[in-house]
Amino acid sequence: MSDGIFIGAGQGGEAPQYLNLRRANRHGLIAGATGTGKTVTVQGIIEGFSAAGVPCFVADVKGDLAGLAMPGSPQGKTHAAFAARAAAIGDTSWAYDDRPVQLWDLYGEQGHAVRTTISEMGPLLFARLLGLNEVQEGVMTIAFHLADEDGLLLLDLDDLQAMLVHCADRSAELTTRYGNVSKQSIGAIQRSLMQLRSQGADRFFGEPALDLADFMRTDDRGRGVVNVLAADKLMAAPKLYATFLLWLLSELFETLPEIGDPDRPVLCFFFDEAHLLFDDAPSSLVDKIEQVVRLIRSKGVGVYFITQNPIDIPDAVAGQLNNRIQHKLNAFTPRDQKAVRSAAETFRANPGVDVAAAITELQIGEALVSLLQPDGAPSPVTRTLIRPPQTRVGPLASNEREMIVTTDAIGDRYDTLIDRESAEELLAAKGAEAAAAAAQAKAESDMKRAEAIRAKDEARAAKAAERARIAEQRAAGSSPWGRAMDSATRAAGSSIGRQVANEIGKQVFGGSTRRKSSGNLVGSVLRGVLGGLFRG
Repeated sequence: MSDGIFIGAGQGGEAPQYLNLRRANRHGLIAGATGTGKTVTVQGIIEGFSAAGVPCFVADVKGDLAGLAMPGSPQGKTHAAFAARAAAIGDTSWAYDDRPVQLWDLYGEQGHAVRTTISEMGPLLFARLLGLNEVQEGVMTIAFHLADEDGLLLLDLDDLQAMLVHCADRSAELTTRYGNVSKQSIGAIQRSLMQLRSQGADRFFGEPALDLADFMRTDDRGRGVVNVLAADKLMAAPKLYATFLLWLLSELFETLPEIGDPDRPVLCFFFDEAHLLFDDAPSSLVDKIEQVVRLIRSKGVGVYFITQNPIDIPDAVAGQLNNRIQHKLNAFTPRDQKAVRSAAETFRANPGVDVAAAITELQIGEALVSLLQPDGAPSPVTRTLIRPPQTRVGPLASNEREMIVTTDAIGDRYDTLIDRESAEELLAAKGAEAAAAAAQAKAESDMKRAEAIRAKDEARAAKAAERARIAEQRAAGSSPWGRAMDSATRAAGSSIGRQVANEIGKQVFGGSTRRKSSGNLVGSVLRGVLGGLFRG
C-alpha cells in the first residue's frame, strides 16, 4: 500500500495492517504493559513516517529510540527473532537501514539544547502549567502586559521573577489601573515558579529559542528527519516535561497554517510516558491539551501518545485518538481489570476476536490493531504481529551521539546560551539609578539640614554674645566708680546748663520781671536738656 505505513499482519501475512498517511493526522494511541513491545512498535512506525518524507519528534525515555540513527545489525541479539517475524508476516522488503536523526536535550547534555523564551510561552499557558487560580492568572497577565508596555524583554525565569517583584513594588499603582494586584498572589506565583525551577526549567527558558523549522526537515534522500529528545533525565521532572510538550504543540498550532487533511502529515509527535502530562494536572491544563490535540489535526500534525495503561489518558483526550495499537495488558488488580474492559470497549468489534480475552493473552511483539481506513472509518480490531524495525534497537554510544550532534544540519546554532539585556538587567539598572538618586537626595537634604542647624546655632551664639555684652555694660554702670562718675557728670551738666540757659534768657527776654520769669522757665528747660546731654 503506497499511501500507508505497513504496521504488521497476522501469521502467514493475513490481514495486513496499514496506517493510512491521509488519516495519520487523526492521532493515535499505543498502549501496553512494560516489556510487551511498545518501543519496537513506535520505532517501526517512525521509520515508516520518515521513509514517507514525514519529519517526526519523539521523547526518548529509555534512550533506545536514539538507535533510529543506526541500522540494525545481523549480529544483534534480536536479529533472529526479527528475521523470523518478518518472514511470518510476509514482509519480503524488510532490511536493515538507518534514518536521519537530530538529537535534542533540554539540559544540553546529550543533544542540542532546546529553549524557548518566557514571552513565547505566554501568560495563559504559563498559568495553566502552574495551576494558578483566576486571580493569580490575572496577575500573571498584568505582569506580561506591563513588560510589553515598558519595553522589557521576558526571556528567562530570572526576567519573570524580576518582573513579579517589580509588580509587587508597584502593587498600589497597578491595582488602581488594572484591578487587584496583591503581594499574596505574587508570592503564590513565585512559589510555583520555584517548583518549576527546581526541575531544571531555568535551562529551558532562554535564547537562542528553538526555530520550529529545524524540527521539520527532510534529508537529501527525501526522508523525514527524526528529532529525538533525550528524556531519561527529564522523567524525573514531570512538570518540566509537560511544560515542554504542551508548549511545543501550542507553538505549532499558533505557527502552522490550516491545511485540512493533507496527503501526509507535515509532522508527527510521539509522547512516551504520556501519563506524565496528566498526573495531578489541573482541569484547565487538561482542557488546553484537549483543545490543542483536537485542533492541531487541521494543521497537518499527528500526535501519538504512548502509555502503559489506556486509562492514563483522560477521556476528553482519548476520544481524539483514532489510530489504536494495544499490546498486552495485565489483569492482576481491579485497576488493571478496569483498563482491560476500557480498552476492549474502544475497538471496533470483530466477530473473530474476543478483545477482552485477547488483551491478556498477547505475546511480545503482538498487538490488537484498529486503524482508520481511507474512508475514515476504523478498521475492525485485528490481532497483529508487529513489523520488526530496520534500525538499531538500543541506545547510541557516547561517541556516536557526539558524531551525530556535530555533523547534522543544525551545527552549533543552539549550543551556546545567549544572555542579552532583558527585564532583569533593565529593572536592576533602574533600581540602582533610583537608589543612587534617593541616596543623593538624602545627602542633599542632610546637608541642607546641617547648614540650617549650623546657622541657627550661629544666630543663637550671636544673640548670647550680644546679651553678654549688654549685661557687661550694665554691670559696669552699677559699680561705685560708675555711680560717682555719673553723679559728677550730672552735676557738671546741670551747672553748664544753667549758665547757658541764663545767658540765652537774657539775650531773648531782656531784664524785666516778666522777661525774667519767662527766661527762668526757658532756662529751666534748657538746663534739663543740656544736663542730659552732658550726662550722656
